[in-house]
Amino acid sequence: MKIERSALMTKFPKAIFGDLKKASKEAATTGHQIIDLSLGSPDLPPDEKIRQALAHHALAETSYGYTLGGIQDFNEAVARYYKRRVEVTLDASTQVLQTMGSQEGLVHLPLAFCNPGDIVLTTDPGYVAYEAGIHLAQAEPYYMPLRADNAFLPDLQAIPEDVAQRAKLLILNLPGNPVPAMPSIRFFDDVIAFAKKYNIIVLHDAAYSEFYFDKTAPVSFLQAAGAIDVGIEINSLSKSFSLAGARIAYIVGNAEIIAILQQLKSNLDYGTFEPIQRAAIVALDNAEEITARLRQTFAARHHVLSQGLAALGWDVVPSKGGMFVYAKYPQQTLNDIEFAYEAIAKIGVVVVPGSIFGMSGTNYVRIALVQPENVIREALRRFATL
Repeated sequence: MKIERSALMTKFPKAIFGDLKKASKEAATTGHQIIDLSLGSPDLPPDEKIRQALAHHALAETSYGYTLGGIQDFNEAVARYYKRRVEVTLDASTQVLQTMGSQEGLVHLPLAFCNPGDIVLTTDPGYVAYEAGIHLAQAEPYYMPLRADNAFLPDLQAIPEDVAQRAKLLILNLPGNPVPAMPSIRFFDDVIAFAKKYNIIVLHDAAYSEFYFDKTAPVSFLQAAGAIDVGIEINSLSKSFSLAGARIAYIVGNAEIIAILQQLKSNLDYGTFEPIQRAAIVALDNAEEITARLRQTFAARHHVLSQGLAALGWDVVPSKGGMFVYAKYPQQTLNDIEFAYEAIAKIGVVVVPGSIFGMSGTNYVRIALVQPENVIREALRRFATL
């Protein structure tokens, strides 16, 4: 029997993370103790209150049925969280939608709003799930480069008129992955004016909203006047509450957009395991305490890594948030993919080449803050020998 993949599958190349892991295993056989700074999966365990809630509800005999669109208690916890954290009022019944992790929400979202040939405005570099969703909907990406001369924010004025007229969706991620640029209300005001002018839906990915290293939290897109008229924000509990494997996230914002997404999701899944939702409620209701400890840890790691790399001659992109350091390495005779594999083979340190996130990432690497400070210091010592 001849097995053939669909033409659409050509749009989904094999992710590099598996190849990096394979190269790491090979390097380990030569005696290297591998330091993995590639995946953005928090190494810290969930807070004990979260784990206790999950364990308690998992023991209940009634916890094992379908939850379909999610439980109302979860939606109300999200609304409470937004009210406390960013002073945004949400209707828990119409302006909150649960997803099975933000990856699922991001990849499926373009299906609900884009026809084949429509344009989606996305950043270069940008998180790989955005492009996967664009291709799944058979839409066309238009890449907005993130450059130092514009504080690594997309330049909306540089988008050609004909492209803006065809665009259906604009995707932003601030602070971002891989570039941890910070948003401002002024920038979001410009985004809202642009979206209204061209009738474009805005999706803001706020996955790193609790990762900030001074006293000023990143602004939410929904804090900007008129944001609720044009868009939505997606957030995940994977990063902020160390629940990556639990796969629970939410979309908030425009009620009409939420209703359309809810219709789509009713055809895709039967909801997240209820004990996970109950644990997520505990996380959201105790966010101030839990995320304060998280920020203290990640801020210290960020300082050690960014200062250490700069001392070694790396060009580190300045950042006040996110869970990554994005930097240009000194050995520019190597492209970023060559450098990543050389770092594994020669010093046993795993980083992610920037070009997998877009061509603007060429000659940069993304380094995740997912190891303790002493391990990061060891990685720096090894980088000095490369």
